[in-house]
Amino acid sequence: MPTGPLRTTTPTIDVYIKLAQYPILSDRIRLRMREELFRRGIVHKTDFEQEVKDLAIESQRREGLNNPTVQEDEGAWQRRLDTIRDLHTDNYFANNLGSTLLEQLIEEVLSNQDKAPQAVELTFNPEIAPWAMLFEQGEVYDALPPPDQEKVKHHLEEIKVVLIKRLLSDQLPFIRVAKHVFSIKDLNWIYERLIGSGKIGGKAGGMLMAWHILEKATHDFGPDIARQVTIPDTYFIGSEIIYEFLLQNKLERFVNQKYLSVEEMRTQYPEIVSHCLAGKIPNYIKEQLRDVLNRLNGRPFVVRSSSLLEDHLDYAFAGKYASIFCPNQGEPEANFAALLEGIRRVYASTFNPDAMLERQKHGLIDYDERMAIMIQPLIGHQYGRYFLPTIVGAGLSQNPWFKQNDSRAKDGCLRLTLGLDERVDLPLEDSKACIISLNAPDYLNESQALIQKKVKVVDLEGNDFKLLPISEILQTDYPYGRYLLDPQTQRLSYDHLIEDEKFIRLMRTALTRLENTYGVPVQFEFALEIIDAPGGPDYKLYILQCHTAA
Repeated sequence: MPTGPLRTTTPTIDVYIKLAQYPILSDRIRLRMREELFRRGIVHKTDFEQEVKDLAIESQRREGLNNPTVQEDEGAWQRRLDTIRDLHTDNYFANNLGSTLLEQLIEEVLSNQDKAPQAVELTFNPEIAPWAMLFEQGEVYDALPPPDQEKVKHHLEEIKVVLIKRLLSDQLPFIRVAKHVFSIKDLNWIYERLIGSGKIGGKAGGMLMAWHILEKATHDFGPDIARQVTIPDTYFIGSEIIYEFLLQNKLERFVNQKYLSVEEMRTQYPEIVSHCLAGKIPNYIKEQLRDVLNRLNGRPFVVRSSSLLEDHLDYAFAGKYASIFCPNQGEPEANFAALLEGIRRVYASTFNPDAMLERQKHGLIDYDERMAIMIQPLIGHQYGRYFLPTIVGAGLSQNPWFKQNDSRAKDGCLRLTLGLDERVDLPLEDSKACIISLNAPDYLNESQALIQKKVKVVDLEGNDFKLLPISEILQTDYPYGRYLLDPQTQRLSYDHLIEDEKFIRLMRTALTRLENTYGVPVQFEFALEIIDAPGGPDYKLYILQCHTAA
C-alpha cells in the first residue's frame, strides 16, 4: 500500500490535513497564518472576524437552532467560533497564499519553540513602546497557560494600563476599574477601529467598559447575560484630530474661550459654529471616513460626541455636547457630506458655553478638553417607509424616587421610548417621562399617563426625520405590536415588558453588575431589540452609554 504524503484535490483541505499533523502547534501556526493575511492586506482583521461570526450564525441555523441565544450557551458558542475561525483561516490562506508559505510558517513555529519561554520576560519599556510591540507582547501573555500567566500578570497589567491610557483615558479612577475589565483583545479591537490618533473619549470608554463588564460570565451578580448584551458597530475618531482640524482651518484662536465671561462665550459661540461648519477635515481622515460610510451600508447612523471629560467616573457632562443623526438615504456624496457636517457640528459643540460652565462647576476649566467622536449605526428596524428603534431608554441602578435606605431603591428604574429619543444623554430624573420601577415591576407613581403620544422616526424615502402620531406606527401589522400595543386602548403600553420576567431579570442584572463593578450608582443608556422566539420574546441589549449617576 502506498505510504506517500496525504494529498487532496482542494487547496483548503490540503492545508487542513497538513495542520492536522501538528495538533498542539496548529493554533500557533494558524495565528501566524492570520497575521500574514492581515499584514498583506488580503483581508482586514475586522472584516475577517465579522465573516467568522456570520458563518457561525449560519451554522447555528443549519444545525436547527432557531433561537440560538437561548439554545446555545456561551461555551458552545465560543467553541463554534473557534472552529469556524480555524476553517476560515485555512480557506483564506489556501486560496491566497498557498502551501510554500505555509511550510515556511510551520518551520518558523517549530524553530521558535525553544525561544518561546524567553518571550515571558518583558524586555522593553511599555510607556515608550510602539503599538505593535505592546499588542504582540500582550497576546503572548494572554496565550500562556494559567500557571505561567500568573508569573507575568504584573507585566500584563502594565501593558494594559499603558494601552488604556493611550486609547481610553488617563483618569486614574477609570484606569483602576478598566484594567480589570479590558483584555488585550478588547483593546486591540478598539485600536483597529480608531481613525487618526488620540483617545476615543469618555463616552466611548464608558460604553465599552459597560459592555465588557456585562459580557463576562460571572454569577456573582445574577445570571450570565453575555449573549444578550452588545454594542452598535462603532468607529472612533481620535481626540487629536480636533486639533488638526482647528489648526488647518486657523481656528486655534478659539481654544481660550473657556477663560471668557459667560456673556462673551455666548456672544461668540454662533461665530465659532459658523467657522467650524465651513472648516475642512484632513484628507487622510476623509479617506478613512469613506470606508466607514461604506461599511454602514446605507444604515441610518449617528455622529456622537465623546470628549475626554464625558462620562468620567466623577461627572458625566450629560447633554452638553452634540449628537447628530443622519438618515443616510441620499446619494453617496450627499451622505458623505452629511457625515462630515455631523463631525463639524460635534467639534463646534466643544465650545458650547453650557459645557464650559459645567467644567467651571467641577473645577475643570484648565483641563485640556479634547473631542473624540463615535460613528454608530442606529439600532432598529424598518417598518414600511420608516426606520425606528424598537425601544431606546435609560436605566438607573438606584431609583431616585425612593430614599436610599428604602429597599425598593436598589433594583433601579427605567425610562423607555419607542423610536428615536433625543433625551438619551439627559439625566433620567430630569426628563418628564414614563418611569418603570424594577422593584415589584410597575409604572412609578402611575406615570403610564406620561407614555409618549408621538414617535420620532427616520423617513427612508424622504431622507429625513419625522415626528408622527404613535398611531401611525402601532398599526395591526406592526411587527412588535403584540408586545407594545394595549389591545383595549390601542395605545402604546409597556405592560408586556413589565410582566416579562426575562426582560426584568436582564435589566436588573445589568444595572446591579454595573453598580457593583463601578462601586457607585450608575446610569446607562441603551437600545433594545425584541426577538421573536417560540417560548416568548427574547431581548438583545445594546449599550450606548454608561456613567456614574449624578
